Amino acid sequence: MNRQWVIVLLGIVLFSDPLWGKSNEVKIIRSVTSGAWSEGATWEGGKIPVAGDRVQIRLGHNVLYDVASDAAIRAIQVAGRLRFATDRDTRLDVGLIRIEAGDDWKEGAIHCHDLPPAPKESEALPTLEIGTAEQPIPAGKKALVRLVAFEGDDPECLPAIVCVAGKMDIHGAPMRRTWVKLGQAAAPGENRLFLAEPVDDWRVGDRVVITATYRQRPFAGNKTGHVTDRPASEELGIASFSPDTMSPRGRIPQNLIVLDQPLAFPHAASDGGAAEVANLSRNVVIESANPKGARGHTMYHRYSKGSIAYAEFRDLGKRNLLGRYPVHFHLTGDTMRGSSVVGLSIRDSENRWIALHGTSHLIVKDCVGYRSVGHGFYLENGREVYNRLDRNLAIQALIGDPLPDQALPFDLNDGAGFWWANSRNSFTRNVAVECDQHGFRFEAEKTEAFDPVIEIPQPDGSEAKQDLRTIPFLRFDDNEAHAQRRFAINLGGIRGMAYRPGGGEQPESIAGSVGGVGPDRHHPFIIRNLKVWDAHWSFHGGSPSVLVEGMNLSDGQYGIWRSVVSRHEYRNLTLGKFASSSLYFPMGVEDEEKIRLENGLPTFPQIEPVDDLPPATVVTRVANEGEFLVVRGVTIDNGEVVGVRVNGQAATADESGFSEWSVKLDRKTTTEILAISEDAAGNKEPNPHRIAILERGSSE
Repeated sequence: MNRQWVIVLLGIVLFSDPLWGKSNEVKIIRSVTSGAWSEGATWEGGKIPVAGDRVQIRLGHNVLYDVASDAAIRAIQVAGRLRFATDRDTRLDVGLIRIEAGDDWKEGAIHCHDLPPAPKESEALPTLEIGTAEQPIPAGKKALVRLVAFEGDDPECLPAIVCVAGKMDIHGAPMRRTWVKLGQAAAPGENRLFLAEPVDDWRVGDRVVITATYRQRPFAGNKTGHVTDRPASEELGIASFSPDTMSPRGRIPQNLIVLDQPLAFPHAASDGGAAEVANLSRNVVIESANPKGARGHTMYHRYSKGSIAYAEFRDLGKRNLLGRYPVHFHLTGDTMRGSSVVGLSIRDSENRWIALHGTSHLIVKDCVGYRSVGHGFYLENGREVYNRLDRNLAIQALIGDPLPDQALPFDLNDGAGFWWANSRNSFTRNVAVECDQHGFRFEAEKTEAFDPVIEIPQPDGSEAKQDLRTIPFLRFDDNEAHAQRRFAINLGGIRGMAYRPGGGEQPESIAGSVGGVGPDRHHPFIIRNLKVWDAHWSFHGGSPSVLVEGMNLSDGQYGIWRSVVSRHEYRNLTLGKFASSSLYFPMGVEDEEKIRLENGLPTFPQIEPVDDLPPATVVTRVANEGEFLVVRGVTIDNGEVVGVRVNGQAATADESGFSEWSVKLDRKTTTEILAISEDAAGNKEPNPHRIAILERGSSE
């Protein structure tokens, strides 16, 4: 062989795939103009994307996804805009959707701590739209995204949908209520449910879960009493509706659902407590193609925009991996102020439901979480403030293992419906049912590996060091827990006994997790109208300085259990029957703090709350209505909000205390929005929500 042929063969070896003899160059199908996904004219060379392709939607191009295909696309990079059709059913099987600006092809690992640069104000954000707030995927149509694992991809990172300094909107058909209370008790063998409220937007074929109304207890042959041993919450389908059927108790129209199978367990409905009936089905679905293999996850990264409403996230979450959750807001800080997560169904997750990590001013409302490994609604690193969690339902958050390299080393990830380390957030009207360890859990522990004195966002937008253990609630009102195997609410208290699969009982520290450190008497934890029934330990307060107003505890093993009653005060406390004790105060009472009994209850008159914390306002939606801009928002505060003004104009309270409000502005003269609130104590918001208005009337 002559010298020339040797050089040619050497070049082939060096620049080709050594196994397959193909070029290593990644071939990308790129858009060349705006248009429909199904039209060849939209793509380079007229080639419509097929299974295994990598697809890039370029800046300035608006592509309409208008097909229902099971041909899995390997990856889609959205630098322009990808929107799903709303006039037909759609289906997209895909390994990665990456919403990120730039012409360079980006694929593969998504590293959480690689923070993106802030987008330029003059540039349009890369956008994924599976319905919008103004035009959701309508009832009767369905959008399905199946996350597919491809050979060669990193299973710890993919499949995924990741929004990196872009905009992601996912909106299914709105529902008036995602869950309601059971209106009449239902017995095993029955297949009819009488609901306490109408559900006229639920549909035949929808899957519903009816929550447990008695807790798990250890039984012969099994010491753990895990929810997974004998779950009493049960999932069934809706076979039909009979809204005009007469009640057995009178000729009153009832909200009646006929189930596709008879019930296996009793479900109570009385003044003492009623089961919840939650709809798990939505017409927009994000799911893992192979739940037993590499599961998918979704993430909003810093500087992103957008909201999610009335979508179903099922079979997602990567078990035992940090940052791989069904819905994840990752280190977004205040950059997503105004975003919301409303009406979601998140089911069968192997790693939490919704995780807020270093995220502030987010609204999480009317969501249903059903079965999760580890904590469900989760605030991850202690820097989360001014978030509102309202009317969410947590069912079966199950015990998991602590995650590798997690931010807070003391977190056992042992199955709390709601878990947080910074209480400067609002928890209202939430319910936790049949979770493995806690319904509601506040934990902030000082360890050799973690100092709870960290930089915390302040009301004026600055940051200052504060001890997480000393920060009281922004609001904790009207929450409920029942059928809790262990703790209903654990406020900075001991861990009790941790049960782990195969490990039996593992005793944990009996010292309160906060180590006796808490708020002062002028800024206590304030808990209003808490209802707990049928829980082993109903209320465990390990933090000092707690004011409880209107707490109803009944039908459990213990009522108030092992609370550190230093500066605790209980007002309007109602105690029902308990198997062991309704009041048990063995620890934390200092000699100089004599318990004063008032009607047989321990109280501490040193609690003197002072309201010096300003309210926080979030504009959640701006929409065009003829000559007007209709602005809607939320305000949260630890006291009474007396008014919200938007561009100087008084807003109307749509819910009590301006927790939700709206206002109409002149569309022609409005170029920005400034929303600011004030409370009854005279505290004015120092960091109002200010947003620019685009020509199309939405906000950025």
